[in-house]
Amino acid sequence: MISTTCRVCKMTVEAIFSTVLLQKHPTQYFQCLNCGYVQTEEPYWLPEAYESSINDSDTGMIMRNLWLRNVATTLIYFLFDHKGRFLDYGSGYGVFVRLMRDVGFDFYWQDKHTENLFAQGFEFPKSENLSVELLTCFETFEHFVKPAVELDNLLCISRNILLSTEFVPDPAPPPDKWWYYGVEHGQHIGFFRKKTFEYLAKKNNLRFYTNGQNIHLLTEKRLLPSSFKWMTKASKYITPLIQRRMQSLTWKDFEKLKASVS
Repeated sequence: MISTTCRVCKMTVEAIFSTVLLQKHPTQYFQCLNCGYVQTEEPYWLPEAYESSINDSDTGMIMRNLWLRNVATTLIYFLFDHKGRFLDYGSGYGVFVRLMRDVGFDFYWQDKHTENLFAQGFEFPKSENLSVELLTCFETFEHFVKPAVELDNLLCISRNILLSTEFVPDPAPPPDKWWYYGVEHGQHIGFFRKKTFEYLAKKNNLRFYTNGQNIHLLTEKRLLPSSFKWMTKASKYITPLIQRRMQSLTWKDFEKLKASVS
């Protein structure tokens, strides 16, 4: 057995199963006895896994961004200052940033691994002094090698973090019974439960809200848990109404980018 500790809370873990990642790397998985976090052994294969930052099997990328556009639009409009500045961390190609700017939110892009294709000109400035109203972090937490450290860094930018990641079922299913392990691409190395996020929220003096499956919010705001769930569920019906009240940045962005190259 490989000796290790939880990468979230530093407590004792137990081995639960092993599998093969990228069709070549035998890998042991562990579960934390304290916070419930499920993690791989130390992910030595990540340089190979990120040779292509967007994995080839992610056929749901566009559909997921459209859905997240609806969720974020509704939550931001009703719970936060929708005229503020926002950051999408781990933005990938920039599809989500472009969608949110098209709605009318002042969103910016940042990603360590991926080229910005759709939100060029709206990269988040690299400055320790900048903060935003809310930070989105979609399908990213499961990629973090050191989740608690990464969260500390994000909280320096915003105390409001809207994120998506799938809760690992309890008990943790074997690799052939849960698609989210991502054994074919090897980029998913850590999996959360509600109590994992509750631990992180308490540690950072935050509150945690969830739809119970894949949309979660860390914030200082006090909300009714039922209202959070309702807004995420009804967002596809609410978003078109919000868009009528917002002023899209599509044309304004075009004029800014056009002027920058003339």
